[in-house]
Amino acid sequence: MDRLNASEARSDFADVLNRVAYRGERIVLNRRGKDVAAIVSVEDLKLLEQLEDERDLKAARAALKEADKKGTKKLASLMKELGDSR
Repeated sequence: MDRLNASEARSDFADVLNRVAYRGERIVLNRRGKDVAAIVSVEDLKLLEQLEDERDLKAARAALKEADKKGTKKLASLMKELGDSR
């Protein structure tokens, strides 16, 4: 994985874009020595989003399982408990 200063990437943007799109490279951009962003291919982005969706689904299933075990409260009751008088 290459690292580039953001200003270098800006001046050579077409080359950076081609390296990512056609060679599958991942490029980390930094500013003042600190990593701030990454440029990745659309395929990598789709994989990342799929992994996030799977993680979210797992968390949602766990939350539903916990709600089945512990029960739930009505919204009005919870709001009253938390001091919300809407």
